[in-house]
Amino acid sequence: MSSVELDDRGEKALLKREGLDSLHGVFACAGGELLSKPNLRARQRLRLRLVDESGRPVVWYLKRYGPAPWPRRLWGWPAGRERHSAARTEFENIRRLESAGVATMRMIAMGEEPDLLGVRRSYIILSAVPGEALERSFTDFLDRAVSQKEAVARFNAALVELVRKLHSAGYVHRDLYASHIFLDESPDGPELYLIDLARMFAPRWRRYRWRVKDLAELKYSMPAAWVEEHWEGFLTGYLGGRGGMSRWAASIDRKVAAIRRRQRRKQGARPRVREEGAVN
Repeated sequence: MSSVELDDRGEKALLKREGLDSLHGVFACAGGELLSKPNLRARQRLRLRLVDESGRPVVWYLKRYGPAPWPRRLWGWPAGRERHSAARTEFENIRRLESAGVATMRMIAMGEEPDLLGVRRSYIILSAVPGEALERSFTDFLDRAVSQKEAVARFNAALVELVRKLHSAGYVHRDLYASHIFLDESPDGPELYLIDLARMFAPRWRRYRWRVKDLAELKYSMPAAWVEEHWEGFLTGYLGGRGGMSRWAASIDRKVAAIRRRQRRKQGARPRVREEGAVN
C-alpha cells in the first residue's frame, strides 16, 4: 500500500489516534455519518466529525472505493485503465485545480491496495471547505443582497473567474451543479470553492461540447431568479469578448432542456411511495 499526504498540520497525530493511518484502519472505520447517494455501488462516502489535538472541531470527508467488478477490471487491465485508482484520480485533480488557481478541498491522506490487476481498494480523506453549497445557501444570499447590487456583482465575478479558470486550464468538471460550488461570505467578499472532482478531466476532443455541458449544468441548477437577471451577464463575462454569444447560449439551452427531460424520466421511473396505512 502507498499513502500520500499534502502537508502536515497536525493531521498525522489525529489520523493515528482515529485509526485512519492505514488502509486496514480506514476500511474498518465504522464511525462517521454515511452520506448515501444512489448508484454509488462499490463507493462509500462518510462525514467524520472529529476533535484535533488542540480541542478544535474538525470535519473530514472519507471516500472509500471497493474493488470494481472482475469483468471490468479484466477488460481495463491491458490498457492500464484500472491501475489508476479512483482515489488517486481525485487527488491528482485536486492538485490540477490548485495549479489552475481554483480553491478546492485539501487532501489529508490517500491510500491504495495494489494487486495483480492494478488497484483493488483505495481511499481518500479530504478536508471540508468553508461556507455552504450554492444549492442550499444561494437563495438566502440573494434575498439578503436584494438591495446590495455590489454583493451580487462580486459574486457573479467570482463565479465567472472560477469557471473560466477551470476551462482555461483545459479541464471540465462534468458535474458543475450548484451542489458542488460552495459560497463562503468572508469580510473580503464572496469566496467560491469547487468540490467533488472525481469525474474532472481534460478532454482532448470536443472541448466545446464538454464546456457547454458544464455551463448547462450550472444554469439548470441555479435559482431561476438569478438565471433570469444575471445569466446573460455571466455568459458574457465567461466568454470575455470572444464572440459567439448566440451560439453558446443556444447550445447551453439545448443541453439544459435535455437535462430537464432526463430528470423528468428519472422522477417518473421512481416507485410510488405508499401512503400511510395503505395495503399491498
